[in-house]
Amino acid sequence: MPTIKHKDQRIAILLDVQNLYHSAKNLYNARVNFNEILKVALSGRKLVRAIGYVIKTETGEETAFFEALIKMGIETKMKDLQIFPGGIKKGDWDVGIAVDAIRLGESSVDSLVLGTGDGDFVPLIEYLKNRGRQVEVIAFGRSTSAKLKEVADEFIDMSANPKKFTIPIKKLRTTRNKTNVGN
Repeated sequence: MPTIKHKDQRIAILLDVQNLYHSAKNLYNARVNFNEILKVALSGRKLVRAIGYVIKTETGEETAFFEALIKMGIETKMKDLQIFPGGIKKGDWDVGIAVDAIRLGESSVDSLVLGTGDGDFVPLIEYLKNRGRQVEVIAFGRSTSAKLKEVADEFIDMSANPKKFTIPIKKLRTTRNKTNVGN
């Protein structure tokens, strides 16, 4: 059931960038259209903060992407990718997102929009709702926890219109030098 949204409502948009990135890549072989997510999540309301939680790799190849998020008006919070003995890599922001959501929910916003499909956020949503905050989730439904969809005040399913929320990954073009043989 859609939630009530009005122009004076103060909202924060918290984006689990890694979760959305991997969902778009695995489901649609595409990148996420964060501009469209912001537009739909905002729905004409007053934006207090938009935060994207990102993981920085050792190569730094994602720097241009992080700069693009900032140009869109998304504050980025960065963590380094952790590499454990044996080569296992880990990078997540679950605790950081939860702490920011609680802080923002305590004082400065009426509604929070979480951009994630991660079911680990169910207790956070229940906590915020019990504190009188409206909590919406925007994610690709095909890779979103069923319980997360259920507890949110509203679930915005980007899988219902993937072309709107994704950008196709351009295939590498190989150029062959054509030479005339035998002339």
